Amino acid sequence: MKKIIVTGGLGFIGSNLIDLLIRKNYYVINIDKVTYSSNFYNVQEHKKSKYYKFLKCDIKDKKIKEILFKYKPVAIFNLAAETHVDRSIDNPENFIQSNIVGVYNLLECFKEYVKSHKSKLIHISTDEVYGDILSGRSSENYPYQPSSPYAASKASSDHLVSSYVRTYKIPAMITNCSNNYGPKQHPEKLIPKLIYNILNNKPLPIYGKGTNSREWIYVKDHCEALLKVFIKGKIGEFYNIGSNKNLNNIQVSKELINVSKSVCKIGKKVKILFVKDRPGHDVRYALNSNKIKKKIGWKPRTNFRQGIKLTFDWYFKNRNYYKSLSKKDIVKRLGKL
Repeated sequence: MKKIIVTGGLGFIGSNLIDLLIRKNYYVINIDKVTYSSNFYNVQEHKKSKYYKFLKCDIKDKKIKEILFKYKPVAIFNLAAETHVDRSIDNPENFIQSNIVGVYNLLECFKEYVKSHKSKLIHISTDEVYGDILSGRSSENYPYQPSSPYAASKASSDHLVSSYVRTYKIPAMITNCSNNYGPKQHPEKLIPKLIYNILNNKPLPIYGKGTNSREWIYVKDHCEALLKVFIKGKIGEFYNIGSNKNLNNIQVSKELINVSKSVCKIGKKVKILFVKDRPGHDVRYALNSNKIKKKIGWKPRTNFRQGIKLTFDWYFKNRNYYKSLSKKDIVKRLGKL
């Protein structure tokens, strides 16, 4: 059975990717350092699986090299990262350490491993590296113009990976994805936070005027794309992964309210509440994903209406998920300066 390492596998996208890989009959080694956003709830169904192993380890740790040589993975999906923009405004250092220094160590260990073993590294990044896209859509050749410490740290990691492909000939690929939503996402992010507030009869906080536009993709569609990149992708290439569907935060909120009404009775306090905007808040992200569609044959399956219904249903049925988290990490506003 082929083995795959997923770093950051206790997180949102990582745990959904693990679900897919196990369904596809891969043996998955989940490497996670276990931070506030890591959650064993996300992988509880695999806890006793013979196709799954969890290892507590930071990607900055030299032990990564030992793990590679011991388990001999055919691929590493690197999802270990600090990802919340507001937290990067308050404390950029964690982002530099995880997203840059951690990736450097992973690359050094992987460089040694592939001298004697066949494998691929798929480095998962974000559309935020391109910065504000006020019109049109950013292709893979678009210049990097990150606005936040988070986006800058991810841009740095992308450049590091790309440089190791060029200089050391390591077999790696980079993906840049739009905003994900779906089951198992930490409620510091917009959609699960809004769902939490709906379920608890609280106002729905929206930054600024609510007109900031994001391209939304259902997490399981993203994971399908990552697997296809591993199987069909070309070494050294960048692949944008998006839905081509943009919504602003007001539209997302209204859609969630409509969905919730079909599932449960909502309280009188569930209304949009505009709050002070985030510093340096990008107006719009939008990806051109034609390359992955043409070269690899992937396209998203789930439209936003379907996906947001599936997402709300999951959180409604898994309300214990919120109880597994620190309440202050759910309700506290960060990144205000």
